[in-house]
Amino acid sequence: MKGKLPQAFYSPLALLGFAVAGISFGLILFLIALEFFAHETKPYMGIIAFIILPAIMICGLLLVAAAIWREHSLMKRGLAKERTFPVVDLNDPKHRTAVSMITIVTVLLLVFSAFGSFKAYEYTDSDEFCGTMCHEVMHPEYTAYLNSAHSRVGCAKCHIGPGADWFVQAKISGAYQLYSVAFNKFSRPIETPIKNLRPAQHTCEQCHWPAHFFSEKKVSGNYYLTDEANTLHSLTMLMKVGGGSAASGITQGIHYHMNIANDIYYYTDDETRQTIPWVKVIDKQGKEVIYSTKDKEEFTPPSEEMRRFDCIDCHNRPAHIYNQPDKMLNRFMSSGLIDPTLPYIKSIAMDVLEKDYYTTEEAVKKIDLYISNFYSASYPDIMKNRQDDLKKSIQGIQEIYSKNYFPVMKVNWKKYPNNLGHMYYEGCFRCHDDKHFGPDGKKISADCNICHTIISQKAGDETEMVSLSGLNFLHPSNLNQGVEYNQCPDCHGVYQKD
Repeated sequence: MKGKLPQAFYSPLALLGFAVAGISFGLILFLIALEFFAHETKPYMGIIAFIILPAIMICGLLLVAAAIWREHSLMKRGLAKERTFPVVDLNDPKHRTAVSMITIVTVLLLVFSAFGSFKAYEYTDSDEFCGTMCHEVMHPEYTAYLNSAHSRVGCAKCHIGPGADWFVQAKISGAYQLYSVAFNKFSRPIETPIKNLRPAQHTCEQCHWPAHFFSEKKVSGNYYLTDEANTLHSLTMLMKVGGGSAASGITQGIHYHMNIANDIYYYTDDETRQTIPWVKVIDKQGKEVIYSTKDKEEFTPPSEEMRRFDCIDCHNRPAHIYNQPDKMLNRFMSSGLIDPTLPYIKSIAMDVLEKDYYTTEEAVKKIDLYISNFYSASYPDIMKNRQDDLKKSIQGIQEIYSKNYFPVMKVNWKKYPNNLGHMYYEGCFRCHDDKHFGPDGKKISADCNICHTIISQKAGDETEMVSLSGLNFLHPSNLNQGVEYNQCPDCHGVYQKD
């Protein structure tokens, strides 16, 4: 057989390699064209178009190289066969049928390959792909994500964002993650914070615009004590979330001091960023002020170890929150998912949720058994006459557990601090603790009224107190003496680093 290429190129194995490489190359061009004309960039398209398909194309070319080497080896030994093209006579009905069938199959193969590549590309860009492909590893994060306020924001939009640069960085950093999942090398729980997460200005602020935050936000909450009556306390406060700009007329509030009026840099000697002993504030005129704790007065951190304060330093769990049992029980009892008239239901639920279990399935069964046994022994009348209320409450407690505790991955609220606020974790108190002093003696204040003003509160059956100018916080259970010398996490928070 004579052709434009050496005879070795026409072996069946070489032709198969050319076919694999050619189809892969065609699909790469198809996906690039698809992405070019799409309204929205899909970050994960690069995995298929620039990683998977090129790898298949290279395999095809390697197959060609192997076929050529094999043919040359056969030629040296005198075993090479004469390669001839099949003779096709379209006047022969059998040949026409064969050609028609081959043509149809080839076209169908190309169409379905293109369709399959598109669906694969579409699936790898989905949140389901991120959350379910590595089920054991990502199950806690995916469950928390589905129950968050950001559940309709795609994973890639926050973790990668638009543009090729951060896509490449994300893929490089994800290479070890792929290896660790494949060979069971991942940590339990997954370590945080993510060291190379893209700055919030490139992702979060595509929707949230701090310069346009202004005024105050009303926040109300109900809190149940762990006494027999589950005594209800309520509190309403105004959160000073503002900042904004001079044009809005209000230039004070939580966000103003962070990234509108100042650039803030900080140093932490803690991998989890829960200890911040050194802070530098630079105003718009370029004036610098350094605040530090007593043990860091003469300390200047290396520039590469300073981190620019970002939205994510406070909002560090925007879509993956593992809620505290106290917080969730208050919420479920307020909405009627757990009956607050059941005696000691808050106390017994807190107790059973915080026990150690090996699996979620075991926890669900033992929660039912534990609570049923408690009421059978202590309140038999309730067990007899209020079965429906008790069953509904048990289901609510089981739901709290299943959405916030993941024993297989050793994940729960104690493992991941949420820096938004200061009730259960250090949060705001990492800097606002009255222990960071500037060169002139001015401190970063821990005054509660900097960020919020309590305008009403009510304890049990007592008269509700209301004041638009602000109230002093009254701690439940008459614990007000000495409270001013402690921070909320001293009693309410349990953050375990190991």
